[in-house]
Amino acid sequence: MSDKETYTKVFLKQANLAITDASLKEYMPLIWQNTRSKDTGGLRLTEYGYDFLIEKLDLRFYDVPYPKDKPITTQTIIFLDKFITCPYFLNNKSILVTDEKKSLELHLFAGDLRKYGLVKAMKRQS
Repeated sequence: MSDKETYTKVFLKQANLAITDASLKEYMPLIWQNTRSKDTGGLRLTEYGYDFLIEKLDLRFYDVPYPKDKPITTQTIIFLDKFITCPYFLNNKSILVTDEKKSLELHLFAGDLRKYGLVKAMKRQS
């Protein structure tokens, strides 16, 4: 079972919704940006997923603003998909994560997601 499927089941249970194959099939593409099954990562939320977690579950998000001079790129989004290990949402000003430790880690990079992704990728290769 993938992390996304596990998270989705927990979200549905906490929202007092039925956990069935049909409900998983319905909610997976609504909540997750990428519905492909991965062992780790791939936890980017859709706008609906972000709103669902805020409104239905009152889940706390930690806001990490992007540096104004470092726009987010497609490569950065790919890095995030691999290295952010908690549900997260991207908007045009910041990344919002559900894990306080991940938030602190990102803040240590001053919100520079590109640099964060590069460091994580280099660390994984060594």
